[in-house]
Amino acid sequence: MSLEATVRPKPVKTARYNRLPVAVYENNRAMGLAAALDARDAIAQAIAGHGQARVILATGNSQLTFLGALRELPGIDWSRVDLFHMDEYVGIDPGHPASFPGFLRRHIVDQVRPRAFAPVPGQAEDLDAACRAYEELLRQGPIDLCALGIGENGHLAFNDAPLADFDDPVWVKVVQLDAACRNQQVGEGHFGSLEEVPKRAITLTIPALLAARRVLAIVPEARKAAIVYRTLHEAVGSACPATILRETPHAGLYLDTDSAAIALPG
Repeated sequence: MSLEATVRPKPVKTARYNRLPVAVYENNRAMGLAAALDARDAIAQAIAGHGQARVILATGNSQLTFLGALRELPGIDWSRVDLFHMDEYVGIDPGHPASFPGFLRRHIVDQVRPRAFAPVPGQAEDLDAACRAYEELLRQGPIDLCALGIGENGHLAFNDAPLADFDDPVWVKVVQLDAACRNQQVGEGHFGSLEEVPKRAITLTIPALLAARRVLAIVPEARKAAIVYRTLHEAVGSACPATILRETPHAGLYLDTDSAAIALPG
């Protein structure tokens, strides 16, 4: 991706739903660059304020343009950035192409070499202890930025409907994955069949994700148009976990014209 002078793309449409600002960009590439520039600003502010930045990143095909732009942007002092991520399948081989830490290593970690990268421990023998340890790691300082996507069933990380808890008392836990969530992983090409997709995962909970000082929800592609509509127009609740973003004043939603086609047509 060539970032010509890193000119900030202008949205073709903006709106606000409850407390959530929404920006629609001409295409996926422009959306990814706009989100990456805002992420760079948040990282720079954190480093200026307390000497480091602690960042949670999402995985999945919808994040590729954002991650591609972020890793190529000049002006980020990655030696002062600690990277976390938000979920991992229980028991998956770390070398499996669907492993989320592996995804982040391929698409950003190995290129930018942050000060630290902390994988979610999906292979731990004692999962409860592993969840507690990862939560303790997250709580060691402020989370400055969380860049996330929205699943086709409305999940944030692996907080699936209708069990997502907006007031979850823990930050990291083991969850059962619903069929819609597992089918999405097949549809994105990460697994050959539904039977291959693990049924459990470790996930950061919604309070952990939204504890970040800045939340960027990055949601391109036509396959997300229906869930974007639900996110913006359905009543806020666990039936569509992503609706909680409308009550999160430090969040922003980044769309392309394909993902906005139903919710914000024209």
